[in-house]
Amino acid sequence: MAFNLFMPESHQRPRLACELSPDGVVAARLADAQQTVTAHAPLFAGALIPGLKTPNIIDKAAVVAALKRALDAVETRDKRLTLVMPDAAARVLLLDFDTLPSKPAEALPVVRFRLRKLVPFEVDDAAISYQIMQQTATETKLLVTAMPHGVLAEYEEAVRLAGYEPGVVLPSTLAALAALTQTEPALLVNLNGNSVTTAITRGEELMLHRSMELPESEAQRDDELRHAVSVSIAYFEDTLASVPDTVFYAGPGGAPELTRILALEQFRIRDLISAAAAGNGNNVPKGLLAGVSGALAS
Repeated sequence: MAFNLFMPESHQRPRLACELSPDGVVAARLADAQQTVTAHAPLFAGALIPGLKTPNIIDKAAVVAALKRALDAVETRDKRLTLVMPDAAARVLLLDFDTLPSKPAEALPVVRFRLRKLVPFEVDDAAISYQIMQQTATETKLLVTAMPHGVLAEYEEAVRLAGYEPGVVLPSTLAALAALTQTEPALLVNLNGNSVTTAITRGEELMLHRSMELPESEAQRDDELRHAVSVSIAYFEDTLASVPDTVFYAGPGGAPELTRILALEQFRIRDLISAAAAGNGNNVPKGLLAGVSGALAS
């Protein structure tokens, strides 16, 4: 599934992508024969702290240097890229409307009006994109992404200072979901810096997208992570009358780390990106590749 949010004038995805997170920058380039070249440049703790208020980028020089190091390492002449941002820097919502104008120019003010009571920032000056997930004669279901303009500008400026041009912008989990090939209902857990997002899909339908910030204490983080996954599994069971066969994971440490934290023996936990897809000699941890892999998915 390809979530065409924040699309540029050309609707063709760039063959270059990078994801910015508090852990660092992951860059990926789609080479010939559908092979992917990747690179990773770590960041020190505190250089990037995602959120809905500026500044997110605390040490601009360090972030720009990491972007340039990772992107230059994939040996590309392309300068236009898909930028994958932390989930904590945006709000993703599933909204229902009785009716919605067919023209985007007329629909967007309706969406903005609805968002005024749903997001903790000024929507009139926010970057907002929406995608119709389902539509009938009596109901329209939208996937909406909203991001404070100042926050978006920070990330775009950093990319430009590194010598590249952001063409498409995607929140981390929406990007990662495009790498999910399973058509059966699936649960994804995306641990991204200081937040965790759980998402449930059924085919190309996004049924749940739930993000929450995590505390700094490791023990408390693990407790909150277990709670977030338990809530999503309960939602999965209530909505689909079944339990997920597999819990997919994107994040540091890979599937073994999430298995250790959750201690849920009844569920199989797998990395969203397989070892075969991750392996290209650059030693980028496969748990960090979901966002860029989805961003490059056709």
